Amino acid sequence: MFRRRRNGFTLIEMLIAIAILAVIAVLSWRGLDQVIRGRTTITNAMEDERVLAQLFDQMRIDARQAATDDQAGQPAISIGGNGLQIVRGMFQPGTAPRLQVVRYRMTDGRIVRFASPPLSNVGEVRRALSAGDASDGWSAVPLMGGVASFATRVYIQPDGWTSQMREVASKITENDNNLKVPQLGDAPLVRAVTGLQVAVGAKNLQLPITRVFLVGE
Repeated sequence: MFRRRRNGFTLIEMLIAIAILAVIAVLSWRGLDQVIRGRTTITNAMEDERVLAQLFDQMRIDARQAATDDQAGQPAISIGGNGLQIVRGMFQPGTAPRLQVVRYRMTDGRIVRFASPPLSNVGEVRRALSAGDASDGWSAVPLMGGVASFATRVYIQPDGWTSQMREVASKITENDNNLKVPQLGDAPLVRAVTGLQVAVGAKNLQLPITRVFLVGE
């Protein structure tokens, strides 16, 4: 007589099934973890790009409203040392145009915009230019965190891009000397810097993002 086979699984079959399920679970968890990490990276990068867009938009406005070098009494655009300084005009309805000193500083991985109060005369502009960022009446607005790099260059016609302020000073001297030529009359001092390039790198961005702004346009 044949023995009737018992229903169910043997211990070995159960162990094999458990081992297969464990492998599937580990693979599934790794895949899910990679998806979550990828989604987090993309979200952080998109947030950095959004914040960068706001930062660049503010810089574009400041550069467009930059004063002339003779109005500022020095280069209206100054760069170097992880910073950017712009002497700009302030135009508000019902009030006379004034000047303002604006500084962008990268400190401890953050870019902060410092702005002086409205300035009415050359003396106030000079005092603001020599004052620190934490002077009375100045505002400080953090614009972006997690910044890894902050680089600037300026454009001088016809020489091109430079990061050296001594070249800007030389161009201002040249423009000032040209004003003394009789046929130029009372023409205003030509801008030494006509373009501004800013490159900002963030931890969640593979490469720094660069933007170019026209100065005084």
